[in-house]
Amino acid sequence: MKRILRPITYVLAAVYFLVDAVFMAVAMPISRWLARRFEFKRLRAWIRSLPPYPSLALFSVPVIILEPIKPVAAYLVATGQFLSGVAAFIGCELLKLVLVERLFHLTRDKLMRIPAFAWVYGKFTEMRAWLQATEAWRAIRALSRAAKDYVLRLRTRLTGSVSRLVTSRD
Repeated sequence: MKRILRPITYVLAAVYFLVDAVFMAVAMPISRWLARRFEFKRLRAWIRSLPPYPSLALFSVPVIILEPIKPVAAYLVATGQFLSGVAAFIGCELLKLVLVERLFHLTRDKLMRIPAFAWVYGKFTEMRAWLQATEAWRAIRALSRAAKDYVLRLRTRLTGSVSRLVTSRD
């Protein structure tokens, strides 16, 4: 039985990490944008003043609160409420990753003083590096870049058309 469950567990873990990696690619720019727009100096100072284990507890809060939304979103999709389920999944996943990324950025040094956290983070980093080295990941990244370039060209073309239209009216 273990021989059957082990590959299934690995596949499920890989899918889980893949979904998180894809969402993280979207969450990182959002997180950086928020950091530039909203400083929250007193909150950041308080978070940075926390010792390692309270930092870990705070770091865990978004995961504990928002991770259970995934099964709820799956239930919504399974019961025919596709848009609600997808919106719940995407919204909560992005919120979770943005919060986790911001908290990790503020508490990284303290979290790395906790041996178990440092070990798990090392394994996570190895898994992410392996995933990014796969052919599938590179293909997805190439498609993503091509789509982004296409949207930028389209936006430039539309912006040029609008400015020509405005100029011709004057």
